[in-house]
Amino acid sequence: MSSGLVLENIGMAQKRLSEAAKKRVRAGRMLLSGKGCAEVALAVGVARQTVYTWKRLLDEGGIDALRSVPDPGRPAQLDEAQLAALRATLLQSPTAHGFGTELWTLKRVGAVIERMHGVRFGQTQVWRILGAMGFSPQKPEKRAIERNDDAVRAWKRRTWPALKKKPREKAA
Repeated sequence: MSSGLVLENIGMAQKRLSEAAKKRVRAGRMLLSGKGCAEVALAVGVARQTVYTWKRLLDEGGIDALRSVPDPGRPAQLDEAQLAALRATLLQSPTAHGFGTELWTLKRVGAVIERMHGVRFGQTQVWRILGAMGFSPQKPEKRAIERNDDAVRAWKRRTWPALKKKPREKAA
C-alpha cells in the first residue's frame, strides 16, 4: 500500500509548476493579450515593478522564460521522491522502525530522515517539513491502555465519598 503512495507522489512531481511560476505564466498570458502592466499587477496581486521585470523576461524568452525562473532561497535538501518515501515511513508504526513506543516525535522523525537520506535537520526544520507534508501535531490520550472505566466509575461512586473529608460541625 505504501509503495503505491510513493509512486503516485513521484508522478505528480515530474512537471509541476510552483504557485509563483503559475502566477508569472498567468501574468505573461495577460501581457501577451495586450493588457497593461498596471492592470496585470493588480489582477495577479504583485507590484507593478515585478510585472515590468516579467515583461522583460517575456520579451526575451517567451512564456518558457517565465516558467523557468528559479525559486528564491536555498534549494531543498530533500526532493519530492524523498519526501514521498518519508511520508510512507511516517504512516507506518514507529515501533516498526526500532522505536519503543507508538509515538512519532520531532527527534524520532529527524533520526528517520537522517537514517533514510543522510541529511540532518534541527527540530524546527523537521516541524516545517511535517507541516508542509500535511501532518499536524497530535497529543496522545493521557490514559493507560489497561484502564478499566467501569472500575474507575465504581470507585468514584463508592470509595471516594467515604475517603473525602467531611466538614466539621460548628459548636454552638
